[in-house]
Amino acid sequence: MANSYDPEDRRVLETVAAPLYKHVVESGWVDDADAVLTSDQDAKTARDLLVDMGLLVHDEHHRRFVPVDPATVQAQIVVPLGMRGTELLSESARWADTFSGLARTYRQSSQPQGQPIVELRGPDRINTFIRAALTDCRRELLTAQPHGRRPEKVLREAVARDLQVLDRGILMRTLYQHAARHSPVTREYVAQVGASGAEVRTLDEFFRRLIVIDRRLAIIPGAQGDENALAIYDKSLVSYLVDIFERSWERALPFTDNESQTHRDIAADTRRMTIRMLVEGHSDPASAKRLGVSTRTFAAYIAALKEEYGVQTRFQLGYAMGRVQLSPEPDPSGDPPDDDAHVDQQDPEAPPGN
Repeated sequence: MANSYDPEDRRVLETVAAPLYKHVVESGWVDDADAVLTSDQDAKTARDLLVDMGLLVHDEHHRRFVPVDPATVQAQIVVPLGMRGTELLSESARWADTFSGLARTYRQSSQPQGQPIVELRGPDRINTFIRAALTDCRRELLTAQPHGRRPEKVLREAVARDLQVLDRGILMRTLYQHAARHSPVTREYVAQVGASGAEVRTLDEFFRRLIVIDRRLAIIPGAQGDENALAIYDKSLVSYLVDIFERSWERALPFTDNESQTHRDIAADTRRMTIRMLVEGHSDPASAKRLGVSTRTFAAYIAALKEEYGVQTRFQLGYAMGRVQLSPEPDPSGDPPDDDAHVDQQDPEAPPGN
């Protein structure tokens, strides 16, 4: 009974020994010379395991094996395994705590191992690094999430993680693109984190994904997109990225602001970005990605512009927008311009603020 059993023993018990045990139970007992116990190596292995576990007992007087109620044996086998499992879990937790302390020392160093920039390869390692880094966050968390809507699964994981951060009294600000406002799961996420003190704003266009922790660590995508990332500790680079974030934050609009003027501003931003993508000659997929919307939605933006300018084709649209752009400025005297083709509209190519 003092023996320790492993998964291979359990496999033998389930596949070979269990049928043998059933045969002995149904027979009441089996002679120790019975072929069912000695016919081949599998039978001998099954017999020896059942005897070792105490499920079969050898009656030396009658030279036979008799079965034993498993209920009297189970506790002696299973309880020690459970205790070993508990001990392993406890030991695993202690090892994790030890490594967390070492990792904290590594990350909090201004120049960890002499590397101001550390490359992280693979989504699993990136996510593990981010989770560990967030446990060390003490004051402020800045995040930028471009490309519009985020997958529901990602947001479910993010809300649990972010609420833990907010519960520690950490200030959190997040930037999305305007398109994220159309996502029900994103609105739910914003409501949850907003109730815990987070601030969320949206912008017409934003730089690539960014996480800044306590203004000492910045995490940005690498050259292969989601396949690798860069953890930046260099103070000058982190300060530069924070400055970009702050400038964009000042131009952004509060996510929870539902005033009609805010909706008009968002519509104007989207219109300007659509025109900009057209003027710069980007493809529809590239333009849609920049705006954080689907290609179909971007096509709807183009259709709205055609209707606005009263044209049928993109060539006509470009020509009409060009005429508006080339129209003379209003005369200071207040007299209307001589060009009767001028359309009094906001400059369609006015770039968004920097």
